Amino acid sequence: MYKNKRLISLAIAFMLVLSIIIAPTSVFAEGENVKLTIIGTTDLHANIYNYSYEDGKEVDNLGMAKVYSVIQEIRAENPNTLLIDNGDTVQGTILSDDLYNNNLELKHPVIDIMNFMGYDAMVLGNHEYNFGLELIDKIIEEAEFPILAANATYKEDNSYLAEPYVIKEVAGIKVGILGLTNPNIPRWDGPKVQSLNFTTPLEAAEKHIAEMKEKGVDLIFVSAHIGYESEYGGDGADEIVAKFPEIAGVLTGHAHVTEERKVGNTLVGAAQNAGAQVVRFDFELAKEDSWKVVDSSVKVIDVNEYPASEELKEYAKEYHEKTLDFLVAVIGQATENFAPESEIPGIPEAQIRDTGLIDLINDVQLKYTGADISAAALFSQNSNLREGDVTYASIFEIYKYPNTLVAVEITGAELKDYMEWSAAYYNTFKPGDINISFNPNIRVYNYDMFQGVEYKIDLSKPAGERIVDLTFKGEPVKPEDTFKLAINNYRHSGLQGMGIIKNDPYFNSDPKSLRSFIADYIAENSPIAPVTDNNWEIINADVNHPLRDYIIKEIKAGNITVPVSEDGRSFNVKGINADEMIAQGLIPEEVLKEYGIEPAPVEVEPVPVPVEEEPTPAPTPVEPVKEDIKYVVQPGDWLSKIGIKFNIDWKVLAEYNKIANPDLIFPNQIILIPAN
Repeated sequence: MYKNKRLISLAIAFMLVLSIIIAPTSVFAEGENVKLTIIGTTDLHANIYNYSYEDGKEVDNLGMAKVYSVIQEIRAENPNTLLIDNGDTVQGTILSDDLYNNNLELKHPVIDIMNFMGYDAMVLGNHEYNFGLELIDKIIEEAEFPILAANATYKEDNSYLAEPYVIKEVAGIKVGILGLTNPNIPRWDGPKVQSLNFTTPLEAAEKHIAEMKEKGVDLIFVSAHIGYESEYGGDGADEIVAKFPEIAGVLTGHAHVTEERKVGNTLVGAAQNAGAQVVRFDFELAKEDSWKVVDSSVKVIDVNEYPASEELKEYAKEYHEKTLDFLVAVIGQATENFAPESEIPGIPEAQIRDTGLIDLINDVQLKYTGADISAAALFSQNSNLREGDVTYASIFEIYKYPNTLVAVEITGAELKDYMEWSAAYYNTFKPGDINISFNPNIRVYNYDMFQGVEYKIDLSKPAGERIVDLTFKGEPVKPEDTFKLAINNYRHSGLQGMGIIKNDPYFNSDPKSLRSFIADYIAENSPIAPVTDNNWEIINADVNHPLRDYIIKEIKAGNITVPVSEDGRSFNVKGINADEMIAQGLIPEEVLKEYGIEPAPVEVEPVPVPVEEEPTPAPTPVEPVKEDIKYVVQPGDWLSKIGIKFNIDWKVLAEYNKIANPDLIFPNQIILIPAN
């Protein structure tokens, strides 16, 4: 198959030397300027309908059906329009990954829909490689538009995996579209791309822009599945823009960010993922000796204000309904609920003690990786695997995100640091608290619980010093010990970014998702019952205040509310302290008498005697800070707390320090505070 593919690639390259692809869309009157529009999509990740399969409902801010409504509006406004996709297109949903990407006999739904939408070109993103080169061959064959990757060639004969560029003619204007795939594919999908070479985007641009100029293109456009700035070095679109200022526009992707700017005369645009946004590039060209761009602009359009295209939804109906049927098919049975009922409403038991729910996820991770230790989080406070039939939709409740499973070798010191980072999720226990509470600045999905080791979390100690009695197979864990750890890819990248874990994974399930492994495990072991080994516990948090039962009763009655964070994204963020409630007079006297508690005496503050104040000296002028301050993160710190300390917005700190996830900082990490 690859040999035939290479022959086709050589033939295409030869044809490109001889001719250009011509697709005129309109004519123009001599002497008139022409307005040309290029629409860019990126990182669609197989979202066809505006529908979240994880949540089982329609949503307003994603989907090719929404994108198509934007496209139709722009085409109606300007018939001189090209439509380009920037990659990470055929992977990312249950529809694609579990039903179509592993079955090469079936027509691929995303490519079918793109044909329907009238795409003019598509670039290979990194996730197109997840399922092997056979899938890439398949989508190239099925696409009614060229698929591009100028910097990916076969090692054997240097032929191209896909076309390097395409030249489209619009209203007499020759538009050269160069497509660049991400050069870091071997880093993520090494075994699947051993037959390929990947050059840097800049090297490929230097070669093929020269070729397009020789063929007389009037406007050069680059679609590159990389960020504008470099990720690993030598893979940023900024280098291309700097080297070739004659490029009219660049569509970037991969980073899932919004970008609309002009660098010199080059437009740069990027959109968020899943079809949430569309990038519109507008060019006005005047004909002199040749076509020249006299005006240009770029705009990112949010799709949430547009209706989903009923025409596209009808066309894609078969694919959508097949996915819905897949979600409700029974894969096994659960003998009982895996998450115990909360003793205190709003505080999940699965985050304050070991339960069958977290042990199930960790057991799955251990089984399929052969690791020694596993760590997993609760993704929602309401997560549960419920008694009765288990379907794929049931698994969304305990594992909403399409994370993949990885395993990595770590040391005992790294394990301890990781566990301390996780245990920072809890607030330090305060005498009088009737509950264990959570740090308001750490999300529920950033607290991991561990399997394969035994340990205690001491909440009388500050964050960074809480993990005690840590043992593996009955022996204390030493810093120099080595273990195999199973976690999801999101956690691994976060820990590696913080410097807690250094190694790359030795096992990576990509493209198979972790929730697919959970489904396999349930199917293989059905009927499945919750099993808990109680390998960890919280200590030095005596919540058994005499008023505890009364306060819990009042919470259930709705008279007392479990605190949530200001943004509503974190719950149970402060201990409910009975002693403080007594002191504040919030407990009725008859209740105190019933429980044999004496009311706390009310202290009356003495009235201060006025004194003559000394005149306040004028403040000494403060010299401006000339160098960044290196702040060492302390146990219990979070980014907004550091921001308050230095009177600077936490978002500025995150951007200045290139912290991708503001919830992920760790004791002893260096945070740079900008000068002034």
